[in-house]
Amino acid sequence: MNVRSLAHFLALANHLHFGQASVACNISISALSRSIRQLEAEVGVRLFDRDNRAVALTHKGQQFLQYAKTATLQWRAICHELKDDHDDLQGEISLYCSVTASHSILFDLLNRFRSDYPGIEIKLHTGDPELAISRVVAGHEEIAIAALPDSPPRGVVFSGITKSPLVFITASETEKSVLGSVPKANALYNQPRDKQDWAEMPMILSEGGIARTRVNKWFRDLGVTPRIYAQVAGNEAIVSMVSLGLGVGVVPKIVLDNSLLADKIRIINVKPELAPYNVGLVVLKKNLDNPLVNSFWQIGTSS
Repeated sequence: MNVRSLAHFLALANHLHFGQASVACNISISALSRSIRQLEAEVGVRLFDRDNRAVALTHKGQQFLQYAKTATLQWRAICHELKDDHDDLQGEISLYCSVTASHSILFDLLNRFRSDYPGIEIKLHTGDPELAISRVVAGHEEIAIAALPDSPPRGVVFSGITKSPLVFITASETEKSVLGSVPKANALYNQPRDKQDWAEMPMILSEGGIARTRVNKWFRDLGVTPRIYAQVAGNEAIVSMVSLGLGVGVVPKIVLDNSLLADKIRIINVKPELAPYNVGLVVLKKNLDNPLVNSFWQIGTSS
């Protein structure tokens, strides 16, 4: 067994697709398949169930996954520890964030990081911000930009970069004409006066995560069951739907500030206000032993 075999295994475990994993490893599908077969022969068990349509980790494969992650991390750490020049770090780290975070936060971080560590490559994945911490915990990413939940998972460390209010938003007056099919459309442009107004308000909310948890509590405290018009994955999609006059949404203000649709949106002032997002870097504490991860962490915590 060698480290390259472990890298091939981890890529296939992450993508569960030979084509995507082969691209990630920069080898052919046949070479990747051969490497996995050789690894399975060495450990003496089947690590993947595979057919023409699907790839899945076996129970033994799930056990081996934890070993592979730990062994790879330790290998990287010892390699860099043995180098004479500790400033000449080279390698790759994976990072996850939302599209908004990549524009508003990551740009500045990468500018400073690239200047100090030109030999480290960033493998960036973007997507739903509510998935960021779970991807770090699962080992799919080494570091993420995410909002701090009220109860972070064990083993996770967080370093704040910025705070963003969590705001109720509606379409601006100029978008009023598209609201003909929405009941009580005029309520979208007026400050809700009472519980009845809020009860009739069509809401566009996140499917889950921090924002949804806080909005649900806000409505419970108000004594109102919200009328859900749509449940959406991704804050940018909420802004898009709200801009069309389809309902009222709740998003971090940082998303609105970086949206091309900001001029079509108006913030509704509510009392009490929702607790703001505390946005920053998230990493597993044990991964800070990796000099590559730690170097990015130090850049982020010094901002």
